[in-house]
Amino acid sequence: MKNRMTLTFDSRSENESLARVTVSGFMAPLDPTMEEMMDVKTVVSEAVTNAIIHGYDSEDGKDIELHCAYENDELVIVISDNGSGIEDVEMAKEPLYTSKPELERSGMGFTIMENFMDHVLVTSSPGNGTRVELRKKMVAKDRVCH
Repeated sequence: MKNRMTLTFDSRSENESLARVTVSGFMAPLDPTMEEMMDVKTVVSEAVTNAIIHGYDSEDGKDIELHCAYENDELVIVISDNGSGIEDVEMAKEPLYTSKPELERSGMGFTIMENFMDHVLVTSSPGNGTRVELRKKMVAKDRVCH
C-alpha cells in the first residue's frame, strides 16, 4: 500500500490540533494501535509547536508544511518551516535545552520525538528554516490495510 498527502497551514497555535487530526486521519487505514496513534500525534504536536514558537517566534500567518507518506511498511512525516532555523541542531536536541526559557518551555521536544519514533532527522540552518523528518515502522502480523 502506498499513500501520501501534503498540507500547508498558517503558523497559528490552533493549527497544531489540525496537524494532529490530519495525521490521525492519514494513519487510520493502517489500523494503528492506540499507543502508535498517541505517539505519532505527540511528535507531530511537538514538531509543529517548535515551528510556531521557535521557527516563527509565534508570528501568525507563516507557512508550515506537513507531508505524510506511507510506503514499504513505514510512516514518514515531514514538518517544515521557512523560519529562523536552528544554529546548532545537536545542542537543540539535548534534553532540557530551550532557546526560549522565558516561555517556560521544557526543552524535551526532540527527545520526545526520538523516543516515540524509529528515526528522526532534523535539517536546519540559520535563516533558512527547519525540516523535521519522522519515521515509524507500521507493521504487525494482525494489521490489515484497507
